[in-house]
Amino acid sequence: MNALNVIYRDLTCGAASLAITVVLGLSFVQSTAVAPGGHATSTPIVSLQMAPVWFGQPQPAVLVD
Repeated sequence: MNALNVIYRDLTCGAASLAITVVLGLSFVQSTAVAPGGHATSTPIVSLQMAPVWFGQPQPAVLVD
């Protein structure tokens, strides 16, 4: 029974390492598929920056003598 556990563990680790290698390899291929600056242009994204409401003060603290 111990031999079956070792074989199962080895197959599981091998399959996991193969899956990780494939995912990393495909992400590398996808990220290097187009030359820098050659990506298709997209519409500009406008984002609004909210004022800090919950954290900190809106103005820096001033120490008065």
